Amino acid sequence: MLPRIVSSAALRTAVASTCRRAPVLMVRRTPSVLPLTRRLPTRSYVSCSKPAREEYVNMVKDYGKTFDKILIANRGEIACRVIRSAKKMGIKTVAIHSDADANALHVRLADEAVNVGPAPTSQSYLSIPNILAAIRQTGAQAVHPGYGFLSENAAFVKALEAEGVVFIGPSESAMADMGDKIESKIIAKASGVNTIPGFNGVVESIEHAKTIAAEITYPVMIKASAGGGGKGMRIAWNDAELVEGYKLAKQESLSSFGDDRLLIEKYIDNPRHIEIQVLGDKHGNVIWLPERECSIQRRNQKVVEEAPSVHIDPETRRKMGEQAVALSKHVGYSSAGTVEFLADSQRNFYFLEMNTRLQVEHPITEYITGIDLVEQMIRSAAGQKLSIKQEDVGIKGWAVESRVYAEDPEKYLPSIGRLTKYIEPRDDIGNVRCDSGIVEGSEISIYYDPMICKLVTYGQTRDQAISTMQKALDEYVIKGVTHNIPLLREIVSHPRFQSGKISTKFLAEEYPEGFKGTKLNAEDVLDLASVSSVLWAKREMGKWAFTEGQGGGLSGKPPSEWSVWVNVSGGQNEDNGTRFTIRRLNNDEFELETPEHGKRVVSANWPLETPLAHALFKETGKHLTVQYLDVLPLGFKLQHLGSKFDVTIQNERQHELSKYMIEKPKQDMAKFILSPMPGSVVSVAVEVGQTIAEGEELAVVEAMKMQNVLRAARAGKIKKVNVQPGTAVAADEIIIEIDDEVNTATA
Repeated sequence: MLPRIVSSAALRTAVASTCRRAPVLMVRRTPSVLPLTRRLPTRSYVSCSKPAREEYVNMVKDYGKTFDKILIANRGEIACRVIRSAKKMGIKTVAIHSDADANALHVRLADEAVNVGPAPTSQSYLSIPNILAAIRQTGAQAVHPGYGFLSENAAFVKALEAEGVVFIGPSESAMADMGDKIESKIIAKASGVNTIPGFNGVVESIEHAKTIAAEITYPVMIKASAGGGGKGMRIAWNDAELVEGYKLAKQESLSSFGDDRLLIEKYIDNPRHIEIQVLGDKHGNVIWLPERECSIQRRNQKVVEEAPSVHIDPETRRKMGEQAVALSKHVGYSSAGTVEFLADSQRNFYFLEMNTRLQVEHPITEYITGIDLVEQMIRSAAGQKLSIKQEDVGIKGWAVESRVYAEDPEKYLPSIGRLTKYIEPRDDIGNVRCDSGIVEGSEISIYYDPMICKLVTYGQTRDQAISTMQKALDEYVIKGVTHNIPLLREIVSHPRFQSGKISTKFLAEEYPEGFKGTKLNAEDVLDLASVSSVLWAKREMGKWAFTEGQGGGLSGKPPSEWSVWVNVSGGQNEDNGTRFTIRRLNNDEFELETPEHGKRVVSANWPLETPLAHALFKETGKHLTVQYLDVLPLGFKLQHLGSKFDVTIQNERQHELSKYMIEKPKQDMAKFILSPMPGSVVSVAVEVGQTIAEGEELAVVEAMKMQNVLRAARAGKIKKVNVQPGTAVAADEIIIEIDDEVNTATA
């Protein structure tokens, strides 16, 4: 395609509409939404890497005839993402929302909004009749489903067609063919796509599952036929794990997709998860875009993704792309879709599944290609031919995505609550992108996925993209809920990840006992203690009135030297701490001296009590960002390298007296079974008076459509059961009490 000549004014307009953070529009008054009285934060549209941006402006001439109004049948960040591209194209938007989302960001961004029901998804975002009513009420001509919910529901597509409404996605037949994991595998094989050994049919029972597993040999993967996103998916290495995995996968599949059919296939050991983005139109044209690697996963859900992959060479990329296109053409695919593969160490690759929707991780592809995938979906749905040819597609730089969740990264359990402080990272050159659907004050609800944001960074090289991600994670301020930034920061800093030698087993292999938080080495402890000393000194200086007539502080000349003991929780000198002599050189610069490490000069840019402190170590030129979370009676709570640390700072007298403080004994919690998260009790496997063995299943709790089995930490007898199936429970609520241990021989 020849580059289009555009005026400088047109170029500035095109770039601004896709790359700059422009003010969003206020939602207008509707029966379900009150008018806003404050301005919303700014948001970016799509990637802003310079090479991709220039290519994008050259590719796109105009948007052509599409739709006057579309409805987004989704919520959260993906609804916001679709709305922004639609607005860029001059299309009016309709948001739908549940009672719980009445004041959500996607509702505020849209031109219109309609309440489609109560908070439970089955009564709102999954209710086809309610959504059809919203379409009729607003006159929307087309529907974008986002991902999840009804995005891969062929019955929804059929219902829209009956209403004369366009579905912004593939045809009903293509979705039905590819959305069914069993059928898609058969079609893939017929299309000449490499497939994994397995059983091409529905697993009828546990005994049938055992028979299949014996034929293809362990390990095996149990998967929901109708779903994706890691739900309804289990790995089994023996018959016992197969029985338990079959039961849980079946329950999760029914809860998430309304379909409990399962399939079983061979589990490829040490695989890498590689996926190819495809774009098709209604005229038979299909192209493939460069791969994404999604190997960093937990519970089969993606955590960190990148594009392209260090593992894939040009020849393998071409073969993957051609097979993805062949499969897409076989089923008449006409939108954005993703063909997922597993690749082994020799770059042999096997078809995994096809997602007939926009992927969560689509922003990294937008970054390295400059193509707005939402825009392409809308244009294709409107009947336009693809304006991009295969030879137009290249790779420009590198992008990394971290999925920021409201969850405990050590227990992998969701967290709910209100965001009391929320500041997204950003830069001035467009190399940081935050796709979120929340603002400060938003609530993370028990009813929906706990994703806070998709944080995406870009660089000309992989190292640059990773470095920018580290900085962005350090500057991401989230207070009010527990979040997984400690794990994300640890992953992108891990030597194995940085080397690119990863697989889908990365987290299990590197953290076999689970992620237990960031472990500081001696240098990290010294750095954090040094910055903490400077912050302490700046707060001390804030108590003094330096200017005549200023008032509000201590009178007289402020001190220029202090002697303190600094103790970092988890540090190597945690028992005694480190003695610092602090000498003030100017308002932001201090000389620090310790008996063990000598002198160092540290400057800190930290307006008092603000969330972010940026420090510079003058001798080495090292930059360090810490988050100031809270003040403690003697010190601070800080966030460093993504994890939280209590830093105790004492003067000489306080340090001397601290030796005589008696620690409060810890309560034995082994007698109590606590709910690990807010959710609903699915089942209770024991009753009062029952004798139990260590590891025995006691109950199952479900939250956000993920089920967690609670097991006995020790043998004993059930003293009290406080819940029954269907009971709503809060995090750390006592659901079962156990008497003292009994002889295991009687259990």
